[in-house]
Amino acid sequence: MTRFDPRARERELEDEIRVHLEMAIRERVARGESRHEAERAAREEFGDVSRVKAAARAAWGLGTSLQPAGACLTANDRLKESSRSWFWAAMIVATLVHSGVFALWPELVAAVPTIPPSELEVIPAPDVDIPEPPQPIDKPALPVAATVDLDEEVTIPRTDWDSSRVETLPPPPAHTVSDVSAGPGWTPYTVAPTILNRDEVIHAMEREYPPLLRDANIGGTVMVFFYIDENGAVRDRRLDESSGHAGLDEAALAVAETFRFSPALNRDQNVPVWVSLPIRFQVR
Repeated sequence: MTRFDPRARERELEDEIRVHLEMAIRERVARGESRHEAERAAREEFGDVSRVKAAARAAWGLGTSLQPAGACLTANDRLKESSRSWFWAAMIVATLVHSGVFALWPELVAAVPTIPPSELEVIPAPDVDIPEPPQPIDKPALPVAATVDLDEEVTIPRTDWDSSRVETLPPPPAHTVSDVSAGPGWTPYTVAPTILNRDEVIHAMEREYPPLLRDANIGGTVMVFFYIDENGAVRDRRLDESSGHAGLDEAALAVAETFRFSPALNRDQNVPVWVSLPIRFQVR
């Protein structure tokens, strides 16, 4: 006798499948399903019985040829039975074909590229006249004391009070009062004026910023002259340096009307001054 009986194993497999199906049917009936619905649902959940049997036979190592006599083989089973013989036949044919290709293929030899001597041409080096090396640079001469006699009287004449009397001095320049407000110019001061209303100026810049330039993300800096009187009030404003855009220049002059300053000081005196300040427009 053999170690196992294929027919006995087939019966055990069928009994095991039947037991599993019956247990699944009972569980569904216990949940309230009818017998017919429980059988149909259990078989759908279990899957194809023939595939389960084929998988079990493959796990046993029996293949499909140990099925009971008279069993109907599926196309899948027949393919599995013939796959082993087809595999080994294909392997043998492939081995023979590759062996023949390697045996009959002409031998490849790597040739070393060479140039025949007749194609080589020797070009002689041209004659080049090598110039003479430059002459060495002479060392600087050492300083030598002069032999010329210098006159000791060649000096600045002595100054005394007798030659510089008040009566002989030129008159002082006439004191002229210039109109500072006439135009931008230099005015002496020791303390510069400061802006007192920065927040108000910022709001004015946002209000006067040309919408067309702001939407196009175009900005610039305008230098504006301010004439500030003794009380810190802006009396005049003029364009110092343009931004390159007429719209920004006009907006800067409009914003200049909003500025308020502290008065400039020349020592302890309030003085009117001209100052140039930048007004910068930029998109946040």
